[in-house]
Amino acid sequence: MGRCTACGEWNTFLEEIVRKETSGRSGGRQGLGSQGITAVPQLIHQVEATKTKRIASGSFELDRVLGGGIVPGALMLIGGEPGIGKSTLMLQVAMQMKDQKVLYISGEESDLQLNMRATRLGFVHPACYILTETDTDALFSHISQLKPQIVVVDSIQTLTSPHLESAAGSISQIRECAAEFQKYCKEQGVPVFLIGHITKDGSIAGPKLLEHMVDTVLQFEGDHNHMYRILRAAKNRFGSTSELGIFEMRDNGLREVSNPSELLLSQRDEQISGVTVSATIEGMRPMLIETQALVSSAAYGTPQRSATGFDLRRLNMLLAVLEKRCGFRIAAKDVFLNVTGGIRVDDPAIDLGVISAVLSSNEDIPVSQHTCFAAEVGLTGEIRPVTRIEQRIREAAKLGFRDLFVSKFNMKGLEKKDFGISIHPVTRIDQVFRMLFA
Repeated sequence: MGRCTACGEWNTFLEEIVRKETSGRSGGRQGLGSQGITAVPQLIHQVEATKTKRIASGSFELDRVLGGGIVPGALMLIGGEPGIGKSTLMLQVAMQMKDQKVLYISGEESDLQLNMRATRLGFVHPACYILTETDTDALFSHISQLKPQIVVVDSIQTLTSPHLESAAGSISQIRECAAEFQKYCKEQGVPVFLIGHITKDGSIAGPKLLEHMVDTVLQFEGDHNHMYRILRAAKNRFGSTSELGIFEMRDNGLREVSNPSELLLSQRDEQISGVTVSATIEGMRPMLIETQALVSSAAYGTPQRSATGFDLRRLNMLLAVLEKRCGFRIAAKDVFLNVTGGIRVDDPAIDLGVISAVLSSNEDIPVSQHTCFAAEVGLTGEIRPVTRIEQRIREAAKLGFRDLFVSKFNMKGLEKKDFGISIHPVTRIDQVFRMLFA
């Protein structure tokens, strides 16, 4: 703009850069350039590689999902449906870490409500502080005085920054508050847990930038009709994203499930058709899961296909393989499949167990309770090998199974080993059918 609209003079406008005031925020938590301190470029091999020791959270399942413990200076986001147990999990973790000074910030509950929850959980931790505040200026002022070693924020959607006029929970407020905690984490080296709300489609509420800013994104899943809760890592800069933590919801809080195989297998007094057990791998952990199938004559013109805990498209593919390659006439029948325990499985190693359950229900002949499966099924009807077969075999033997069906191509190096279980190498589906149902 060349001419001033007030005085009429030309070229009198000057550009002034207004910086956001940072003094007094978070106890001298100024940025790198606020006092003339700037980062300098350096060669990557010149960086001092100090071995960072992870912090034990007191929860073995949480440490497993995080990759071995809490990394100092990490910003972690936990999302899940309302009432699934996010606040209960983080309050339990805060109360269990007796060697750390923990600050639990709550914008959703009062001091009395937090005390009632902690009493119900049965924990008394003198080094766990609680703070019911939503203003970030006041929060960082308390943090600078207390100097906690771990911070828990419940939840990020309830915080507000005084530098913005928008309401709490808006996109700009969530982005600004998360950026302030990210800056605090990296400068002070204090790990921070952020609890986040989710939308109706299951994604974390707020901008997608929020998931890019944090180091770890944890999803707390579960069905309200089941007692089990599953903790997954959707993003993890310091560990694997294929790990899985299982908890059991009880009246006094969440209990860790160290051996989920025994809980996911139902106890039956009699043999029932359509039920099989498969050996799957979640992260580094082998698990045995039970699959149930029901095949019945279609009551209407178009047969129904339904799957719970299993990919419906993969079920349709396996049924097409049975129809085309093996000659089983199930195209005009309803097929329903269920993975027990309320969990979802993506491991292709349960393909053979799913097909065996479908054939068992179709023929109305039960499969032995002591039989287990661990193999993938291809489009040509062949039985394909799976990874880490030894872990699957040892898990099945540990739980008392007597027979295990695997691919013949998995037997390399296994012939001379005694696992305490009979291993049946197979190559085709019709071969499995003859061995199971004679």
